[in-house]
Amino acid sequence: MASNRHLGRIISLQSLYEYEFRSKAGDATADIDHIVAKNIIPYEKALGDTEFVYALSRGVVKETDNLDNDLTPLAPEWPISSIAAIDRNVLRIGLYELKFCNDSVPPKVAINEAVELAKAFGSENSSKFINGVLGTAFKQLGLSSDDSSDNNHGNTKKPTKDRAPASENPTDEEADGHAEGK
Repeated sequence: MASNRHLGRIISLQSLYEYEFRSKAGDATADIDHIVAKNIIPYEKALGDTEFVYALSRGVVKETDNLDNDLTPLAPEWPISSIAAIDRNVLRIGLYELKFCNDSVPPKVAINEAVELAKAFGSENSSKFINGVLGTAFKQLGLSSDDSSDNNHGNTKKPTKDRAPASENPTDEEADGHAEGK
């Protein structure tokens, strides 16, 4: 069965959002593995590779402080605590994949997938904000090349509170082809 990593990222985002909300509310029972397990159940057959969701979610939780520290200078006008929770978790997923998964997820796919999550679940300007912040991270991590200037990275305008309409979301393979201009 083929893996649907885009669906996996959606489940991971949902799980990270719930985990953060429950943790901040003082819920000592918040456990990322239990949250992911509950959220995977309805999608298990369509998902295929459930370990991807667990690994991504666990990795983001484990690295949250480091990811937040890395994100802070990338959008200095917007303290991480003032960024909407969905956008904050999309940024964490995207940056985690850029930093720790570049052997299995091409950097442009990681950015594109984060932008698609922001379009589907964030506010009207979330996707531009996410693209700008992760584009800056892409360059600062030394993952960019001279031909990446057409990606229009650098827009760190804070997203509005309005919700953007959901869009069709590509698979990793489609996103990779799109990101490479194929």
